[in-house]
Amino acid sequence: QLQVVESGGGSVQSGGSLRLTCAVSGRTFAAYIMGWFRQAPGKEREFVAAISWSANHVKYLDSVKGRFSISRDNDKNTAYLQMNSLKPENTAVYFCEVRERVITPANIVASMGLKHEYDYWGQGTQVTVSS
Repeated sequence: QLQVVESGGGSVQSGGSLRLTCAVSGRTFAAYIMGWFRQAPGKEREFVAAISWSANHVKYLDSVKGRFSISRDNDKNTAYLQMNSLKPENTAVYFCEVRERVITPANIVASMGLKHEYDYWGQGTQVTVSS
Protein backbone atom coordinates (compact mmCIF):
# COMPACT_ATOMS: atom_id res chain seq x y z
CA GLN A 1 0.00 0.00 0.00
CA LEU A 2 1.25 3.44 -0.86
CA GLN A 3 0.86 6.48 1.34
CA VAL A 4 0.06 9.76 -0.35
CA VAL A 5 0.44 12.95 1.65
CA GLU A 6 -0.38 16.43 0.41
CA SER A 7 0.93 19.63 1.96
CA GLY A 8 1.34 23.30 1.19
CA GLY A 9 -2.25 24.45 1.34
CA GLY A 10 -3.28 27.58 3.17
CA SER A 11 -5.14 30.86 2.98
CA VAL A 12 -4.13 33.55 0.53
CA GLN A 13 -5.65 36.62 -1.01
CA SER A 14 -6.77 36.79 -4.61
CA GLY A 15 -3.74 37.05 -6.87
CA GLY A 16 -1.51 35.19 -4.45
CA SER A 17 0.46 31.98 -4.93
CA LEU A 18 0.78 28.61 -3.26
CA ARG A 19 2.89 25.55 -3.97
CA LEU A 20 1.35 22.20 -3.15
CA THR A 21 3.50 19.15 -2.54
CA CYS A 22 2.53 15.49 -2.90
CA ALA A 23 4.82 12.97 -1.23
CA VAL A 24 4.38 9.25 -1.95
CA SER A 25 5.95 6.52 0.19
CA GLY A 26 5.48 2.94 1.32
CA ARG A 27 7.41 0.74 -1.08
CA THR A 28 9.12 0.74 -4.43
CA PHE A 29 6.72 1.83 -7.12
CA ALA A 30 6.39 3.55 -10.45
CA ALA A 31 3.78 6.26 -10.60
CA TYR A 32 2.85 6.33 -14.26
CA ILE A 33 0.67 9.37 -13.69
CA MET A 34 0.55 11.81 -10.80
CA GLY A 35 -2.37 14.17 -10.74
CA TRP A 36 -4.14 16.82 -8.75
CA PHE A 37 -7.89 16.97 -8.28
CA ARG A 38 -9.92 19.37 -6.17
CA GLN A 39 -13.27 19.40 -4.47
CA ALA A 40 -15.13 22.54 -3.42
CA PRO A 41 -17.99 22.42 -0.90
CA GLY A 42 -21.12 20.98 -2.48
CA LYS A 43 -19.37 20.14 -5.74
CA GLU A 44 -17.97 17.07 -7.41
CA ARG A 45 -14.25 16.38 -7.34
CA GLU A 46 -12.72 17.77 -10.52
CA PHE A 47 -9.47 17.28 -12.37
CA VAL A 48 -6.90 20.07 -12.14
CA ALA A 49 -3.59 18.84 -13.57
CA ALA A 50 -1.58 15.69 -14.22
CA ILE A 51 1.88 14.66 -15.34
CA SER A 52 3.26 11.42 -16.72
CA TRP A 53 6.30 9.54 -15.40
CA SER A 54 8.73 11.13 -17.84
CA ALA A 55 6.90 14.47 -17.87
CA ASN A 56 6.40 14.04 -21.61
CA HIS A 57 2.67 14.37 -21.10
CA VAL A 58 1.07 17.15 -19.06
CA LYS A 59 -2.60 18.08 -18.91
CA TYR A 60 -4.46 20.95 -17.26
CA LEU A 61 -8.00 22.03 -16.59
CA ASP A 62 -8.67 24.84 -19.06
CA SER A 63 -9.40 27.40 -16.36
CA VAL A 64 -5.98 26.97 -14.71
CA LYS A 65 -3.83 26.94 -17.84
CA GLY A 66 -1.17 29.63 -17.68
CA ARG A 67 -1.58 30.01 -13.92
CA PHE A 68 -0.88 26.53 -12.52
CA SER A 69 2.16 24.39 -13.24
CA ILE A 70 2.63 20.72 -12.34
CA SER A 71 6.02 19.07 -11.95
CA ARG A 72 7.51 15.97 -10.37
CA ASP A 73 10.75 14.66 -8.93
CA ASN A 74 10.86 10.89 -9.41
CA ASP A 75 13.98 10.52 -7.23
CA LYS A 76 11.98 11.98 -4.32
CA ASN A 77 8.65 10.34 -5.26
CA THR A 78 7.14 13.79 -5.13
CA ALA A 79 4.89 15.94 -7.29
CA TYR A 80 4.25 19.64 -7.07
CA LEU A 81 1.52 22.03 -8.10
CA GLN A 82 2.60 25.66 -8.37
CA MET A 83 -0.49 27.85 -8.28
CA ASN A 84 -0.18 31.51 -9.25
CA SER A 85 -2.73 34.28 -9.70
CA LEU A 86 -5.13 32.44 -7.46
CA LYS A 87 -8.82 33.31 -7.57
CA PRO A 88 -11.59 32.80 -5.00
CA GLU A 89 -13.09 30.12 -7.24
CA ASN A 90 -9.92 28.08 -6.75
CA THR A 91 -10.92 27.53 -3.13
CA ALA A 92 -11.19 23.78 -2.52
CA VAL A 93 -9.56 20.79 -0.94
CA TYR A 94 -6.81 19.65 -3.30
CA PHE A 95 -6.06 15.94 -3.59
CA CYS A 96 -3.02 14.23 -5.05
CA GLU A 97 -3.79 11.09 -7.03
CA VAL A 98 -1.37 8.39 -8.18
CA ARG A 99 -1.73 5.82 -10.91
CA GLU A 100 0.50 2.75 -10.44
CA ARG A 101 -1.20 0.42 -12.91
CA VAL A 102 0.66 0.03 -16.15
CA ILE A 103 -0.74 2.19 -18.94
CA THR A 104 0.11 2.29 -22.62
CA PRO A 105 1.54 5.59 -23.87
CA ALA A 106 -1.37 6.01 -26.26
CA ASN A 107 -3.82 6.09 -23.35
CA ILE A 108 -1.97 8.38 -20.96
CA VAL A 109 -3.46 11.73 -21.90
CA ALA A 110 -6.99 10.37 -22.19
CA SER A 111 -6.71 8.81 -18.73
CA MET A 112 -5.25 11.78 -16.92
CA GLY A 113 -8.51 13.60 -16.27
CA LEU A 114 -10.50 10.59 -15.09
CA LYS A 115 -10.75 9.91 -11.36
CA HIS A 116 -11.23 6.15 -11.79
CA GLU A 117 -7.91 5.83 -13.63
CA TYR A 118 -5.99 6.50 -10.41
CA ASP A 119 -5.13 3.98 -7.71
CA TYR A 120 -4.12 5.97 -4.62
CA TRP A 121 -4.89 9.38 -3.19
CA GLY A 122 -4.26 11.36 -0.07
CA GLN A 123 -6.39 13.14 2.49
CA GLY A 124 -6.14 16.46 0.74
CA THR A 125 -4.94 19.93 1.64
CA GLN A 126 -7.20 22.96 1.97
CA VAL A 127 -6.67 25.96 -0.27
CA THR A 128 -8.67 29.08 0.55
CA VAL A 129 -8.51 32.19 -1.62
CA SER A 130 -10.17 35.35 -0.36
CA SER A 131 -11.19 38.31 -2.48
